[in-house]
Amino acid sequence: MCGITGLYTFNQRPDRTRIVQENKAMCDALELRGPDSEGQWIDKENPLALGHRRLSILDISPAGAQPMASDCGRYMIVFNGEIYNFKEVKDTLAAQGHDQPYKGHSDTEILLRAFVYWGVKKTLKTINGMFAIALWDKKSRALYLARDRMGKKPLYVGWSGSTLVFASGLKSLCAHSEFKRDINRPALTAFMRFGYVPAPLTIYSDVLQLSAGTMMALDMQMLRSGQDLMPLIDSYWSHKEALLAAKEQPLSFNEENPVPIIDEFEALLSQCVADRMIADVPLGAFLSGGIDSSAIVALMQKQAGTPVKTYTIGFEETGYNEAVHARNIAQHLKTEHHELMLKAKDALDIVPKLAGIYDEPFADASAIPTYLISNSARDSVTVALSGDGGDEMLGGYNRHISGPKAWNTAQNIPPNLRGPFAQIIRTIPPRIWAKMRPSHPQFGSHMHKFADVLTAKTQSDLYLSLVSKWQKPKACVIDGYEEGVPLVNPDLQIDAGLGFPEHMMYWDALSYLNGDILTKVDRASMAVSLEARAPLLDTRIYEYVWRLPENAKIRDGKGKWLLREVLARYVPRELFERPKQGFSVPIDSWLRTELRDWAEDLINPKALKENGWLDYRYIDKIWREHQKSQGNHAERLWCVLMFLSWYKKWIG
Repeated sequence: MCGITGLYTFNQRPDRTRIVQENKAMCDALELRGPDSEGQWIDKENPLALGHRRLSILDISPAGAQPMASDCGRYMIVFNGEIYNFKEVKDTLAAQGHDQPYKGHSDTEILLRAFVYWGVKKTLKTINGMFAIALWDKKSRALYLARDRMGKKPLYVGWSGSTLVFASGLKSLCAHSEFKRDINRPALTAFMRFGYVPAPLTIYSDVLQLSAGTMMALDMQMLRSGQDLMPLIDSYWSHKEALLAAKEQPLSFNEENPVPIIDEFEALLSQCVADRMIADVPLGAFLSGGIDSSAIVALMQKQAGTPVKTYTIGFEETGYNEAVHARNIAQHLKTEHHELMLKAKDALDIVPKLAGIYDEPFADASAIPTYLISNSARDSVTVALSGDGGDEMLGGYNRHISGPKAWNTAQNIPPNLRGPFAQIIRTIPPRIWAKMRPSHPQFGSHMHKFADVLTAKTQSDLYLSLVSKWQKPKACVIDGYEEGVPLVNPDLQIDAGLGFPEHMMYWDALSYLNGDILTKVDRASMAVSLEARAPLLDTRIYEYVWRLPENAKIRDGKGKWLLREVLARYVPRELFERPKQGFSVPIDSWLRTELRDWAEDLINPKALKENGWLDYRYIDKIWREHQKSQGNHAERLWCVLMFLSWYKKWIG
């Protein structure tokens, strides 16, 4: 895992000394993504520079260093990520006669050779991995930028004055001396709704983030300074096309005899796990005790010759601690288990750092434990496997189960009574609802979500409601608007015979997975120089599960049926069959206690008014209501606080 950066200036009289200095500053900003070494390359004939910060994983010798030149000298590459099928790519190239000796055994060198002989698009369609790539063709003066299919690795591109800049992180672009930190109002409005900025938007007006499965081919002889880059984004792979292709080849699933499908899925997932266990550095896994991470660890332990190092995190607050479940799984699988217990003070110490870690506003509060568990794991490993992707692939979120139920329930209530009924639910604070179901700490939040569901007119409205922090973000952002914001449109209906749960899984894979989950894990792990790998996000898994019917994923009111069956072959069901808890943290109560002083320094009306971006009167109103436990405002307030914290750090 690494960090990449680069620039191409359109100044009429480019200063080569300045190009070197600017590229060095941008590269230095990514030091935590690659602490092992640094490399830069400046084109002698063109005003282009490439930079690379290296976290050595495969071929840790100098032979794997970047920027790397092709054997023919035509291409230069900087690459962040891992290519899991690099051996197959190497064998295929050799079979075609491209078997010249390699200088080392890094996947970068093999990837570069594939680009030389296959071209960019064919290579991107062939490789399987997580990556952000910048490839410079010296002969044609073309710059190629590409991001992996699921969007695990970030890649930003934009303008800094008359210079095109690109990098693995926004902090790198901010290091360029001419970069303007102008806030993108539609992106801010979208952030307030979702708690993250959806690609291809970024919080800055002159910068885009490549969406998952997309690339750019920039002809520097045709490109003009300041040109709109959005039309130049091209897709080489899409969720929609993969889903439709999978549905054309459905798998035969016999509910009376599901063993063949379980066997097939286990074999495929085992291969994806094995591919991600290849490393020349110490390796471990995150273990929450949930189905996804437990299944990954079980398959790792099956293939490992020694106990797998596993890591978990817990909170002392009742209802938020899954550490005991992870401990039981680890004991059964005989892993080398590491457990970190947190207090509210531990979170308080991390919260001020979040703005620096995430570069732009990010309001998933589980970023706190994600950073802490990454930091804990980094003490003894450089690579950690995770269970990310299982929920989106196999129907694991509560909304996949409760959403259709809530929709059907709402349809049975007369339309003229839905509004009043929703208002009654909202008048009861979440903490009171939670007391009715003490084993489900999020029950109060879910009830308030159901109140939002009651006002939904369509299933896509319902989905948008379920994933929104602010139902009406324009009420918070001054002059906020969402028109033209390229959100993943929940109204996009695929003619593939999907039921409502599968539609939500599809929408989650398009938006929430990339914008929230993968952003959270990448930034948190890279902040401590840890590489996180997710076997369930292999596109072979994605394409396989869409060939299955819905009842192979959701059955008897539970999601991830197929993964549960695989896990049950290694772990007794009583150790993992329980309500989904998620990687949640008690922000609701913390904002009234340990985090209150920190929050009030940011959210006081005077500071908000001076900031000028948010409606200080409305925010002050819900802050005071929250302190009195009147209403469910924690998620909305956390969005506000994360924006203000980011603003203080980066705009200030």
